[in-house]
Amino acid sequence: MKTYPIPMVPGPVRVPAAIRNVYLESYGSGDLETDFIELYTRTQRRLKEIFTTRDDIVIMSGEGMLALWSALKSCLVPGDRVLAVATGVFGYGIGEMAQSLGADVKIVGFSYDETINDLARIEAAIAEFKPRMITAVHCETPSGTLNPLDGLGRLKQTYQVPLFYVDTVAGAGGVPVLADDWQIDLCLGGSQKCLSAPPDMSFLSVSPKAWEIIEAVGYVGYDALKPFHQAVENRYFPYTPSWQGVAALFVAAGLLLEEGLTNSFDRHARVAAHCRQRLAGMGIDLFPAADAVSSPTVTAAKIPNGFTWAQWDQRLRADGLVVAGSYGPLADKVFRLGHMGSQADMALVDRALDVVAGAL
Repeated sequence: MKTYPIPMVPGPVRVPAAIRNVYLESYGSGDLETDFIELYTRTQRRLKEIFTTRDDIVIMSGEGMLALWSALKSCLVPGDRVLAVATGVFGYGIGEMAQSLGADVKIVGFSYDETINDLARIEAAIAEFKPRMITAVHCETPSGTLNPLDGLGRLKQTYQVPLFYVDTVAGAGGVPVLADDWQIDLCLGGSQKCLSAPPDMSFLSVSPKAWEIIEAVGYVGYDALKPFHQAVENRYFPYTPSWQGVAALFVAAGLLLEEGLTNSFDRHARVAAHCRQRLAGMGIDLFPAADAVSSPTVTAAKIPNGFTWAQWDQRLRADGLVVAGSYGPLADKVFRLGHMGSQADMALVDRALDVVAGAL
């Protein structure tokens, strides 16, 4: 199996030894052991700090998409109105996911090189459509953008929209997430981005209003949230929980909190600025447009003239660097460097950019 000494994909990121070592240990059955319940609740408290929330935290065994589907299936019934605010692949995709469940979806769409910049248009759509749920993506990794969410939170509160659903899988831990201040009811995260754990766990915050709706909907399935409402209290989970996965999240969140969230945010911002400055100095065009908000966790840039994506990817891999292409309208047009979590490291980024410079 081919490995690369300079990993720069925007998740899964390289896993630090302290987190890897968790998977070498043997544990009992999570739903039978008091030690697991204690670990689970301690991990919940750490994740609450990262989300800046007092709401409940649910930790699930499965990659970040599990949380995205779980929150939709557990809260929506056919005919429910969903307003999807979309600036990229995942924003539009979440609208399509809700539509596949029978929801009545209205999309307020922006270009892939934009971030949320027209609250008046969104407000008009909310006033006319009267949605049950608003959805948004915090960090659009395929575009390298970061959406401001405080304005959507104010609109949610003003118009008394029952649910605000936010995907911050690629943001949490690398940029501030203020779930309570932003009025978020379902704040969704994953283990493999800024927390630097393997891609096997997802987690989300659930507000009291969301729990009320989840109980009323009563969705039943592997990805259902309802069984987690009383799981800790009843010491009974809907499936055998991953003790190693929860332990890895506990260690990963602990490393972030030990560093200090403000210090982590500063580290991500410094590395991102340095990455973009060097790329621009090489004559590589950055993506998105200058007036959009670029994410501190991932940089997107246009594939250099004279290369297809396949040729560019092959050239970089030949010197040990692995980056990512993109999806949807950006496929074969941009490449991305994931400086998130353990990869928000100046020395690693410089090694990557040295390879990029050599490839040119």
